[in-house]
Amino acid sequence: MSVKVLLGLSGGVDSAIAAYLLKEQGYDVTCCFMRNWDSFANNDILGNPTIMEGVCPQEQDYLDAKAVADHLGLPLRRVDFIQEYWDQVFVTFLKEYERGRTPNPDILCNKYIKFDAFFDYAMKNGFDAVATGHYASNARIDGYTYLTRAHDTNKDQTYFLCQVPESAIAKTFFPLGGIDKPEVRRIAKELDLESVMTKKDSTGICFIGERNFRDFLTNYLPSKPGRIVDVDTGKTLGEHIGVLYYTIGQRKGLNITRDKGPWFVIGKDVHKNVLYVCHHTRKQWLDSDEAIVSGMNWIVKDHAEVPKRLTCKFRYRQPDQDVELEWIDETTVRLRYPQTIAGVTCGQEAVLYDGQKCLGGGVIDFVYRNGQDLNEQIIQTGARRMAHA
Repeated sequence: MSVKVLLGLSGGVDSAIAAYLLKEQGYDVTCCFMRNWDSFANNDILGNPTIMEGVCPQEQDYLDAKAVADHLGLPLRRVDFIQEYWDQVFVTFLKEYERGRTPNPDILCNKYIKFDAFFDYAMKNGFDAVATGHYASNARIDGYTYLTRAHDTNKDQTYFLCQVPESAIAKTFFPLGGIDKPEVRRIAKELDLESVMTKKDSTGICFIGERNFRDFLTNYLPSKPGRIVDVDTGKTLGEHIGVLYYTIGQRKGLNITRDKGPWFVIGKDVHKNVLYVCHHTRKQWLDSDEAIVSGMNWIVKDHAEVPKRLTCKFRYRQPDQDVELEWIDETTVRLRYPQTIAGVTCGQEAVLYDGQKCLGGGVIDFVYRNGQDLNEQIIQTGARRMAHA
């Protein structure tokens, strides 16, 4: 009997070619389109550029996925995880923003939807494994399945899979792990998959799509204007629309016109509603040398195999950064990087690697420089200089 695989078919080119490759390899493939967001039910009005269109983007994605499944001669199911997405992904997403932090919805989505709700659905419905269009690989070594980088290093998505448990990785096929994006596009054109072969890659929030992000957030978190302050002079440079809407390292959208920039967001005082910035000539305010990472999901057989010196990505597409690891407890570590790294941001994910293996990841809880909490250092410095400005 052939292996029964449930493949997440999104309406994009990557999952379409993943389905084709698995079928060609002889697997018994069933496709499944996940619907995880309802704009009207979820009050997704402001910042939604397609709210008044006759066919919403998700419905168009479903029609594109159906066209692919029909073209490949594969069955297609449609499953809703709207409640699960709201409860486990979006509520967490909003709570993190309320704290002034910057969460990664794609990582939350993989953890709670694709490799939890969807994975459980597959297992309960008689499938042997699941498959996705992620650019990633896995490798069985000594009875344990490791998550490993994709052949296409430019598209590698192991960063977004760092919170997936080994139990799910062991029963997942990543058909695109060994090929690159141009090859995916070539195959789609060769197969004449009209609905996806020239379709742009999806961007924006996982399963929600492209939004005017600030307007979108105001649907759920009220706007609260306040001061934008230069940390070095204590001078007020302008007004922000709410500290929650800005990201550490951000330089666009600050609307500072009186003082020549560029300016960079470096810190937030959530309680006093002050956004701290620095001039581009003072970008060292973004540099840290240490971080505490909690909620680590380890994708290793034994903690003893985690080296003391390894590499880390503090954000997607960042080149690997050399770090030194110190254990605090089983799911919390201290990462040291004396060379300093700019823009390490609370709420985002630190993902650890040992060569080709992704060892797992966790949430950045605290960021330090010279032994001091960096955000607190910025708040105290800014407040002191405001008092004398």
